[in-house]
Amino acid sequence: MAETGEQVLLRTRVDAELREFARRETDRLVAIDADLLPVAEQLDVALTGGKRLRASFCYWGWRAAGQPDSDALVRAAAAMELVHAAAVVHDDLIDESPIRHGVPSAHVALRAAFTGRPRPHAGSRALALLTGDLLMSWAAELFLCCGLPSAYLSRARELWLVMARELIAGECLEVLRTGSPPDTGRSLQVIRYKTAKYTVEHPLRIGGALAGAPGAVMEAFTAYGLPLGEAFQLRDDLLGLFGDPELTGKSNLDDVRGNRPTVLLAETWAAATAAERRELRGLLGRRDLEGEGLSRVRSIMRRTGAPERVEEMIDERVRAATDALDRADLPDGAAAALSQMVASAAARHS
Repeated sequence: MAETGEQVLLRTRVDAELREFARRETDRLVAIDADLLPVAEQLDVALTGGKRLRASFCYWGWRAAGQPDSDALVRAAAAMELVHAAAVVHDDLIDESPIRHGVPSAHVALRAAFTGRPRPHAGSRALALLTGDLLMSWAAELFLCCGLPSAYLSRARELWLVMARELIAGECLEVLRTGSPPDTGRSLQVIRYKTAKYTVEHPLRIGGALAGAPGAVMEAFTAYGLPLGEAFQLRDDLLGLFGDPELTGKSNLDDVRGNRPTVLLAETWAAATAAERRELRGLLGRRDLEGEGLSRVRSIMRRTGAPERVEEMIDERVRAATDALDRADLPDGAAAALSQMVASAAARHS
């Protein structure tokens, strides 16, 4: 579904705020020492492109509570994108993903800073870790210095802490469950905390809290945001295996090589024959896996009907989010924007 003019304008405003903030902060970083230039460059890369969904959900959480447009709120919303950028850098590092959005991931690109020196792999990974840490620090800085009154910010402080805690908990659960026996319920828990909540629910609720939204509106945000966030990640899992890398910017091999605890894999495992499970054991987690092995994993997934079941899960969650939005008493403009964003989050190709 095509973006509305309002969505494009909001994304443009968020991009402008991020560019200005990143320019100022990277200048300060490089002023410490020119050797930090490679890190500064990766900070810029981390903030380039993207749909700015998290910032948009924060903005419409604010507007849904009856507040008018605000440049200060747009800056606060842009901080959600810095949280996402930090998560992406750390995620690629943990998963050893070589490519993100069609360019080398931070830990790969930073190897150039160690040319001709010992242990470039370890050095670049350390720098990528610190780059992600700095992005998370930037997120808090931009949020706290956005220009909204301190009384407004204090209303969202606890929600910010919850968002950070649950995001890291989800990442930890994925690491702990990678390579463990596939289980749909446990995989759903991972995506709920690793992605779903910080993609939709938390940005919405933070925007609402900043605006002083009443309890009923905040409850509606959860009823809408949690299933939609899960639909977003379930779609991401499907695109990770069956999407066009030219559109997703990621390799189709990543999830298979990493043997990640995705719902798609869990649903495949549950319906696989004993022979197919033996075959999957020999393929999943192999760092040297190439196209032929990927084709076989896809074949087993299709044979078991796992992609269709994940599509059904997405449809169920989209209906739940839509129903929650229909029941909520939100201003027309905010309701229309959040309805449009259901398609942006769940029915996408990248």
